Order: sequence, then C-alpha cells, then structure tokens
Amino acid sequence: MTDTASHTFLEGNFAPVDTEVTAWDLPVRGALPSDLNGTYVRNGPNPVAPDPANYHWFIGEGMLHGVRISEGKAQWYRNRWVRSPKVAAMQGREPVARQEGGFFAGLGNTNVVAQAGTLLALTEGSLPYRIDGELETVGETNFGGVLPYGVNAHPKFDPVTGNMHVMSYHFLDALLGYHEIDTEGHLVRTELLPTGKPIMAHDMALTSSTVVAFDLPVIFDLEMAAARRAMPFRWDDDYVPRVGLMPRSGTAEDTVWIEVESCYVFHPLNAYDDGDVVVVDVARHPSMFRADLDDEGDGSPSLVRWRLNRVTGSFSSEVIDDRAQEFPRINERFTGIPHRFGYTAEIGVSRMGGGADLTTSIFKHDLKAGTSEVHNMGRGRTGGEFVFVPAGDGVNEDDGWLMGFVYDAATDRSELVVLDATDLGAAPVAVVELPVRVPAGFHGNWVDHTALHD
Repeated sequence: MTDTASHTFLEGNFAPVDTEVTAWDLPVRGALPSDLNGTYVRNGPNPVAPDPANYHWFIGEGMLHGVRISEGKAQWYRNRWVRSPKVAAMQGREPVARQEGGFFAGLGNTNVVAQAGTLLALTEGSLPYRIDGELETVGETNFGGVLPYGVNAHPKFDPVTGNMHVMSYHFLDALLGYHEIDTEGHLVRTELLPTGKPIMAHDMALTSSTVVAFDLPVIFDLEMAAARRAMPFRWDDDYVPRVGLMPRSGTAEDTVWIEVESCYVFHPLNAYDDGDVVVVDVARHPSMFRADLDDEGDGSPSLVRWRLNRVTGSFSSEVIDDRAQEFPRINERFTGIPHRFGYTAEIGVSRMGGGADLTTSIFKHDLKAGTSEVHNMGRGRTGGEFVFVPAGDGVNEDDGWLMGFVYDAATDRSELVVLDATDLGAAPVAVVELPVRVPAGFHGNWVDHTALHD
C-alpha cells in the first residue's frame, strides 16, 4: 500500500482520538422525544499507534461512543475503547478475561448490539466482548458453546423469538458457520455451510423460514496474510457468486445454492419470503478490494432487490435506487418479513472523512410506492449510518425516529441528530451537541433501558 492511500484513513474525521471522555447534561437544540429512554451507542475504529504503511480502516482498535437519553434530556456522552489486548497494554490495565474460541482476540470495532441483558462489541473472526451500560469492557463471551472462528458483526434478531442469528467464516477452510443464540445468551445451534474458497462473508439475511448466506467473490489470500498485509482479502474474477438458502427448520445439507450476479454485498437491508421466492434487498457493490485500498471497488454501491426462487433456482435483480448509498437499516420489528420502508446513507466510504465542501444525505425508500425522501445534512456536515427507533405508541411501520452521529467540519465536533422518520425532509427533531469529535465509524443501535441488566 502506498503511504498516500493509507493516510486516507488516518486523516480528517478518520483520524483517531486519544482521550476517553465523559460529559454530562449535554445541550440539546429542539426537543428530544419523551419516549426515548435508553442509549444510542455506536462502534468504530480508533487505532492505537497505527502503521501508516500498512493500515486499513477496518483494522483499528474499537471505540464505543454513547449518548444516554432519558425524560427528554441528554444525560451523558461517553467514549470508551473496547479493551482489546493492545488497548489494555496502552492503558496499563489488565487484559479482560478470555474465553475459548475465535481466531484471535478481537478488536470489537464493527458493531454493538444488546442480547441477554448485555451489550456485545463485535468484530468478525473473534469472540464478542461483553460491555456494560457505562461502556466499560467486561470480558469475552462464547455463549457457552464452541465458536472456533468467533462470530461476525452483523447478527439478525428474530422479532418473534428474540433469538440472535449470526454467521462466521473460516480464514483457511472453505466454509461458513451459521449460529443461533437464545435470549439467555446460550449457543443453541451451529450449521457449517460449504463455500467455493475461504471468503469474506460480512453479513447475512434472515426470513421467517430461511437463513440467507452470501458466497461472493472476495476471498482470503494466504500469501497476503503471510506478508502481514493489513487486509489479506482480494477480489477474484473467476469466483462463482452464489447465495445460499438454508431452511431454518433444516440443516446445512438442505441448503439451496443459487448463482447470482458478480458483485459484493457488505450489508443487506432485509429479506422475506414470497411463496417459493426469497426477496433480498441489498446494497450492491460492483466489486470490492480489486486494489489495496480501493474501498469503492469498481463503482458506488446502489440499492438493489434480488429475487431467488428456491424451487426453480432462478435469480433476478432490479435496481431500486442507483444513487451511491450504504448502511441500510429498517424498522427491525420487520426483520425477516415484508417491509415497506428502508433507510440508507448517501455517501461513499472515502468521503466519510468529512470536508468543508461535502454534503451528505439520508434516504428513506418507500418500496411500495417506489419513491424516496431525502434529508440533506448541509454543507460540511458528514453523516454515516442512521438507526431506526420505533416510537413507543407507533402504529405504522415508519412511526419512529432516525438517529446517528454527524460530523461538522466547521466546528470539528460532532452531534447526535434525531430525525422524524415520517417526515424525513423536515428539520431535525433534536440535535444533541457533543463536546468532542466522533470519528467516522461503522454501526450502532438504540438500546432501550429495559434491554440491559444491572
């Protein structure tokens, strides 16, 4: 990697912050909805002593950023490193308790979710870290089971059972692991699905009847790993792209594999059953990792609908919206069932470092009407993923709020912005002013106060 390219992820709003902060009684412009009682928490890389000659955004040590909201007030902001071994050494603290599993001690930098009364900081290839309500790292967990290559960072939660469904992948063997964890935090099921080569399978999808596995042409390169490359993955033009449909009532041997268009998918929006067809909406990249740090691949990601017939094996693809967008989210009460609305961030990864002349937007897609709404953040303001939070008394699918961090280049600080999902083009409902900059990051969630145990 060239120094110029690698510095991209260490400058601007990609640059790490070096201090853990706690700030109380945050200023709010507008009015926070009274039914918001919990914490918005988001993850992201915050590297410790990175090597500019061999650095990639995906490999920075994890840092959690949270805003606690209750009774219409923003009570606090905290940022805390996930206490990985390197962070523990940097802080002069004892490493957290390890458990058996994972290829390595994780970074905890990609996603943060709540399950079984605790927060989980996740990075693929490793075990999750358990995090308490104050964002302090407690230890690792393998859910009392066998997870030799950990779990990925994008679990799906069944809205009926509350169980967590998640994939993992092997760096050397050509297989995917599918795992189910119950609401008490116990690993209750594992299935191993074969792939063509060792691949990067960043995410998965779930319907009420089917586990959806992505077997796409980003492969693990052993020679790159032996050379200690930061990201030992590359695009393979010869790899046959497939999607696997495994019945939730069956086993890996029952999986139907269907060939799809050549592309890469980091994140699906949602999936659901339509008779014999599984419908999957995805943010589709034309390719990925053709060059060392070419995170845009061969073009920008667009929102696409796939239809996969598990009986005939047929596949079709339809572009929903061809504008550049990523970080798709829905009202997660509709996980695995037909959804009408989806929300995406209109921004390329390389632009997330911010800039005085940039503008970024959030999209709301009405997939029934075939229309979209836009909320533009304004000049010099850079947003990322926005999370849907259902209104407490909501009746309709889009009754609720969208929230996420926005970086303002003019002030070099960040804000938590809350939008009305039913009127996306309107001014924000509330803006929580933070005393610091929140670096560009990956994924987060709203965690209701009832979701965590003391």
